[in-house]
Amino acid sequence: MKLMRSFSQSSFIVLVLMLSFACFTRAQEVDDEREFSYEEDSEIGPGNWGNIRPEWGECNSGRLQSPIDLLNERVEEVSHLGRFKRNYRPSNATLINRGHDMMLRWTNDAGHIQINGTLYHLRQCHWHSPSEHTINGKRCDRNHVQIGRLDSFLSMLKRDFEAIVETRDVERTVGVVNPKLVEWGSRKYYRYMGSLTVPPCTQNIIWTMMKKVRTVTREQVELIREAVHDESEMNARPIQPIHERRINLYRPKDREN
Repeated sequence: MKLMRSFSQSSFIVLVLMLSFACFTRAQEVDDEREFSYEEDSEIGPGNWGNIRPEWGECNSGRLQSPIDLLNERVEEVSHLGRFKRNYRPSNATLINRGHDMMLRWTNDAGHIQINGTLYHLRQCHWHSPSEHTINGKRCDRNHVQIGRLDSFLSMLKRDFEAIVETRDVERTVGVVNPKLVEWGSRKYYRYMGSLTVPPCTQNIIWTMMKKVRTVTREQVELIREAVHDESEMNARPIQPIHERRINLYRPKDREN
């Protein structure tokens, strides 16, 4: 599970094993992702994103780019950031195929979380496969996933994903979705300064990622990828250089455990 926030806007992301729900302010990211590709040998692949549009230049030149490898030797444990405080509420939502991922967008106020005194308002979720960030060089992918219990939040959306697979629709009204059903399961989280992982690769984004890796089934992963219809087996950007950045790991004090 992961969260992220820009300097000017509140935003939020959740990571589940090799899939990530990415929830952040819509104005900063591309709605139509067909302009770029995740194929590394493509003219519009990750290494060339910064050449596609002038405003995407940071994708190639930025020194605070994401995702990164959460390397143990770079991690510093801290306890001053404080615990997450969730205040979510059920709200109407729409499932959208953006070209390379499926996005669940809440159309009304779905609530917020609070961390270190700052509110992060829930806007949308989307999924990545394999995982974007790595831990000590290890990335959870389609072929090496530790299959476990199904994810209940994804199970709730199964019919909607299946409908998009069958009809090849771009958008589908889902109805009321309760974000409280997203399972977290950990009080520990990583935190570092990075960027959006899709063009325009905006920097000065504070990433917050839950330490515990949650489980999904292989069938759930494949269903989400089939719904996208981009004939690609992945939608995760390659790991970016750390460039001397520090990574904090929040660990509750003993009395909080």
